[in-house]
Amino acid sequence: MHDVSGVGLVLLPLPGTEWMAEKIKNYISDINPNITSEIAQVEIIRFSSGDAKAMLMDSVRGKDVFILVDVRNCDCNNDVCSRERHLSPDEHFQNLIRTISAIGGKAFRINVIMPLLYASRQDRKSYRESLDCAIALQFLEKLGVKNIVTLDVHDDRVQNAVPLLGFDNLTPIYQTIKAMCKHYSDIRFDSKSMVLISPDLGGANRVYMYASPLSIDFGLFYKRRDHSIIVNGSNPIVEHKYIGPELDCKDVLIIDDIIDSGKSILEAAAQVKSLGAKRVFVGVTFCNFSNGIHSFNEAYSKGIFDALFISNASYCNREVVEAPWYREVNVVKYISLYVYSVSSGISLANILDPKKKITDLLGKYNLKHAD
Repeated sequence: MHDVSGVGLVLLPLPGTEWMAEKIKNYISDINPNITSEIAQVEIIRFSSGDAKAMLMDSVRGKDVFILVDVRNCDCNNDVCSRERHLSPDEHFQNLIRTISAIGGKAFRINVIMPLLYASRQDRKSYRESLDCAIALQFLEKLGVKNIVTLDVHDDRVQNAVPLLGFDNLTPIYQTIKAMCKHYSDIRFDSKSMVLISPDLGGANRVYMYASPLSIDFGLFYKRRDHSIIVNGSNPIVEHKYIGPELDCKDVLIIDDIIDSGKSILEAAAQVKSLGAKRVFVGVTFCNFSNGIHSFNEAYSKGIFDALFISNASYCNREVVEAPWYREVNVVKYISLYVYSVSSGISLANILDPKKKITDLLGKYNLKHAD
């Protein structure tokens, strides 16, 4: 147990997370005006050869340091051999390693805020392949990191690789529901009015976490893949079938952790719409849109889905933010509360379990919008 009394709180943002550090600092000041948080600067210096080093611009000696890193922020560039290119997740992670090295064991404690966990889609071994996420977590532990916080990790069992490391997986359930209430005053969270859906079997537990506090039925899609071939790193889907309650005249919320190309999400949305769904909403924590947003614009124009709720935990390009179907889910306050609680030595039980907050929110919402 760390004695955190009297230890200063320092936020150390890596490239692309500067805006989040400012917001966290302001939220912490609102939560407890007596807590002083600082933002330290680190400069990633890139040599012409492509090699790099991290240089701390401020002292963090004896401080409780929270390093912020967004491994999929492709809006960060570097120059290698006079050619500008986007930072890859590997390079963002290496910048994290460099920064921890620059701290050199002088901090009181090192915590890492990594909303999208590095290599989290490579969390298990099926063939003769690497276990990138487990190796990365073990490496951070060896470097002296004490806590890692992430959001909606692809499979939280990956924390078994580091059983003695503080590992917290925040789920933005309350924040998503709050955003939906804000944008749609007529929405109702009950089994007569709504069905929750997972686009695949792997996401069933995630949807259950939404369904349980809301007491809403949920269904899922079964994906049958062709395991004999690999296309763009995965086995192609040959069948996508819905299993679950009737959807006729009900709102549908499709929940997933991340949109890559978005093909599965759009297929699921089209099917539930054809099965009589009244409105189709999609809620995700992260988005890549690796094939662009043209297919989403087209589906939206055809009425296949009504809105896409995306958290602001990670980079989202301007084209997406300006799309008519985009709705922001603010999770920075949630992260700020986590930072404050960890630095102050406060239990995280109420943060990790949102049931009471959801009940209170819907109670106020239903009273406000009662017929």
